[in-house]
Formats: sequence, C-alpha cells, structure tokens
Amino acid sequence: MNINLFRAFRSRNYCLYFSGQSVSLIGTWMQRTAVYWLIYTQTHSTFMLGLAAFAAQFPSFVFSPLGGVVSDRYNRYRVTIITQIASMIQASLLALLVIFTPYKVWEILSLSVMLGIINAFDVPARQSMVNEMVNKKEDLPNAIALNSSMGKLAWLIGPALSGIVLEKMGAGTCFLINALSYVAVITSLLFIKFPSFVPQVHSQKVMTEFKAGFTYLRNTPSIGIIILMLGCVSLLVLPFNTLLPVYAKVIFNGSASTFGYLNSCIGLGALVGAIFLASLKPGVNLNKILLIDLFIFGVALALFSHMTNLPFALFFAALGGFAMMSQTTICNTIIQTRASAEMRGRVISYFAMAFFGMQPLGALLIGAISQYAGAPNTILAEGMAALLIAIVFLPYLGEVRGKE
Repeated sequence: MNINLFRAFRSRNYCLYFSGQSVSLIGTWMQRTAVYWLIYTQTHSTFMLGLAAFAAQFPSFVFSPLGGVVSDRYNRYRVTIITQIASMIQASLLALLVIFTPYKVWEILSLSVMLGIINAFDVPARQSMVNEMVNKKEDLPNAIALNSSMGKLAWLIGPALSGIVLEKMGAGTCFLINALSYVAVITSLLFIKFPSFVPQVHSQKVMTEFKAGFTYLRNTPSIGIIILMLGCVSLLVLPFNTLLPVYAKVIFNGSASTFGYLNSCIGLGALVGAIFLASLKPGVNLNKILLIDLFIFGVALALFSHMTNLPFALFFAALGGFAMMSQTTICNTIIQTRASAEMRGRVISYFAMAFFGMQPLGALLIGAISQYAGAPNTILAEGMAALLIAIVFLPYLGEVRGKE
C-alpha cells in the first residue's frame, strides 16, 4: 500500500472529519438521485429536470459571496456544525412530506431551494476548514484529493443504493436515510479539537470585503483564470447528468435501478480519478493535467451521447466521471494552495459560484434545448463545448503556469 496516498490521515482532526463525512455523503447522493427520479416520473419533462437542478443549486450562486464573507469573519467550525444540522432538518422535512402527504412538485422544489441556501454557507466554511484540519501544510493537496475520493465513493455507492431503495421502499425512505446520515458527520465534528477561535476586527462592510475578493482574483490570474474556466465548464458541460433519467427510462427502457447504475458508473470513474490525483507527487504540472482531463471529458460525452448499448454507455459514463472529477478537484487544489489565508473563504465562495452557481443556469439551458433537440444531441453538444473550452483556455493556462 502506498502510504503517501493517505498521508493526510496523520492529522487526527482530518481523520475524524473524513469518517463522518463519508457516511453523510452517501445519504446526500441517495437524496439527490431520488429527487431527480421523483420529479421526472411525475412530470416526464426534461425542462422540469433542469428546473429541479436550478432550484437546488442556484441559491448557492446568489448567496455564496455572503457565505464566503461569513467564513472569513466568523468561526468556520461553528458555521459548519450549524449548516450540517440545517441540512439534516431539510432532509427530514423532505422525508415527512413525501411519506405522509400527497406532495406536489413545487413543494419538493421549495425544499431544494432551502438546501441550496444552506450549501451557500456550508461549502466556503467546510472547505476552508479542511485547511485548518491538516497539521502539515504539505499534506493539504492530499487531503483535498482524499476529500474528492470520499465524495466520489459516495457517488458510486449512493445512487446504486438509491435505485434499489426507490424500487423497494420509495423516495421517502431515501430522504429519511439521508437525514439519519447527518448524525455521523455532526458527531465527528463534535469530537474535533481546534484552538480557541480568536475573532479578528473587521472594519470594512460586507460588500467591501466581497469586492476585495473580486479584486484579489483579478490581480491573481493563477486563480482567476481557473475559476473563469470552471464557470464555463459548469455552465455548458457539467449539467449533462441532468438528462440521465431520460437515458435510463427512455433510451435504455430501464427503471430507477438503471438510473442508479448510470450515476454510480460516473461515480466509479470519479473515484478512480480522485485516487489518481491523491497519488500524484508534489510539484506536478496541474494545469497540464487539467487541460488533458477536459479533452477526455469532451470525448467521453460525445461517445456516450448516442450510445444505445448499455454496457458501453456505462463505460463512457465512467470515463466522463474520471475526467470531470479530476478537473474539478484540480481547480479546487489550485485555488486552496495558492489563495492567501485571509482571502481563502472569499476565494472559495467564488469557486462555489462558478461550480455550483453556473450548473443550475446550465441545467435550465440544457433542459430547454433537449426539449427540442433531444437528449442525445444535447449531450453531444456539451461534449463539443468541453473541447472548445479546452482549446480557448490552452494559451492562458500555459501563460499562468509560466508566471508561477
């Protein structure tokens, strides 16, 4: 076994966080899969799938700047505990709604908006806190890669479990399992020990601090270019998974389990990508790997788009998952390792805006286009968009690398 692959586990706090979050993320993926399947089976509309993704993620775009300022101003540890408890309440309300009431689609969408607002404050605080959990700063890239591995393992397990539970016990059970899974992460957080929080004096207003974060990105192209590219990918490429219920139900004539397997194969590829990144030696050219991943992502989507053979489609889904996860994690690693400590929360909030905020806009766009062009042609166009983005940003990323 390669010990360097798990070197971040030498930090007690990170080890505790990793164990609790691993359980919680499986529940998160079960809920996400169930929500999309529930909405598609109720409406049979790809536009409504896009609207569901928009409702869940667009609030992160709106409130992430405020979340970043809160992360830099206040105790990130306490903010994270509060957001995890709020997420557990949201999942519990969703479970109660679906199990005990004749629910409406708009009610599910409303609770998705609630989760999106919570995530806007959770992501900047929780991601920034990882930096403080690692005892040795040279282990930070490994911790970020292991975080991604954890998320992608959950992506592999969660949708597969969700597909089975959806068929046997219904969506409400998926939501209930997710609510219970938050007990694990909240418990692990309570055992983490941080030095006493010393609040800093902030003489500037919130909007002034937010603008300072934007100025910092503009003057730091090694970070700003990465976030701009990620925003383009999130808008035009990443929402491809919005259309997976169409492939499961219509193209492959399958069931909720088929939908779960498609998601899980993407998660499997993403897990392999995360392990690959965790094993990289320090000093590797991340910009180069980022561009290669984007090219692979585009090719994988193009090949998946018109595939009617399920086993081959699962393979290309896994390949796309590998490239998608690698490029997202590399962006996160570059941002966290290059951002100054006093700006890290705000920079990560811009990362969240680019990653979580652009996807819902893209989901609306993809959902609307697929109503007329069909799901296969729409995903083919997304693959072409990934290749075009890689070509456009090729000279800029090379220039940034040269200035490091």
